[in-house]
Amino acid sequence: MDRTSGTRRIPPASPGDGRPRSLFVNGHFPRRRGMVVSVAALFGFALTVVWSHEFVDQTIGANVAGALLGQDAATASLSGSLVGIAFALATGVAGTFTACNVAVFSAVAPLAGQAQSRRGRLARLLRPLGYLAAGSVAVSAAYGVVVALVGTRMPQFQLGSPGTSGFSPPLVQAMVTYGIIGAVLVWLGLASLGLVPDPLARVSARFPNAPLVVMGALIGGFLIGRPYPLFRRLFHDAAESGNVLYGAAAFSLQALGNLVVMGVLFVLISLVAGERLHRWMSARPDRASAVIAGAFIAAGAFMVLYWDVRMLARRDLIWFPMAPWA
Repeated sequence: MDRTSGTRRIPPASPGDGRPRSLFVNGHFPRRRGMVVSVAALFGFALTVVWSHEFVDQTIGANVAGALLGQDAATASLSGSLVGIAFALATGVAGTFTACNVAVFSAVAPLAGQAQSRRGRLARLLRPLGYLAAGSVAVSAAYGVVVALVGTRMPQFQLGSPGTSGFSPPLVQAMVTYGIIGAVLVWLGLASLGLVPDPLARVSARFPNAPLVVMGALIGGFLIGRPYPLFRRLFHDAAESGNVLYGAAAFSLQALGNLVVMGVLFVLISLVAGERLHRWMSARPDRASAVIAGAFIAAGAFMVLYWDVRMLARRDLIWFPMAPWA
């Protein structure tokens, strides 16, 4: 126990100590880890209760997409690959705050503590964002290829099939996809606190930036089963085209669009308060663990509660509190 900081500290990893760690786990754990978990989970729960997908999808998403495209995104023609690609990027940016993508902001936490001095800062800012983008594009491009090859046999073309207990195939796909991603984020948060094993420790020993690529891959996975109406238009267009290059390019740009607002926020935080933030975290390294864990657990709890628990409540299978506007 470090008596000066009040943290439980595991010695830093070295080649011979048998304890490799990833970027998300620094070995300095807060003394009140239970409080970090509880507060983060409570935040995710509260966000689930008040979340209104109508407001986010229509008032924010549709209006932003329309402003970027210069026309109503819901009725815009997607004739031609270039138009479809522009639509993909615009709707990716517009869909940043939707329930199927808002967890992207949890990536800011592990990135924010990396900014140090102003010298060479731009290169340090772009490098982690590049790793995030690489993981995101790898998954989204592969999914775009699958969509183009499988075409209209994908679950997204079965909206009229209610399935068991009123769950359509697209909704089941979304519940499974976001439930798994949410659980992974919660696990990463718990690992940041030293409560569970770090799943990225061994690969990080050889590839230190692997956690950023994995985080990017999770963000790319947001497209799998995404029910966002504007993305559904792009999905149908790619599937009906049968063009794997178009599918890969359009889905990649959609994923990159999802990263734009988060990336801008990270850059602003780093430029405005990067040095102070770094000093604050360096003075008490357990603070970095708490911030990273809190972000991951809050985002993961929201995804699991919103896409699984709340969906069951909307089918009257269980009870879950929801705000009147939600």
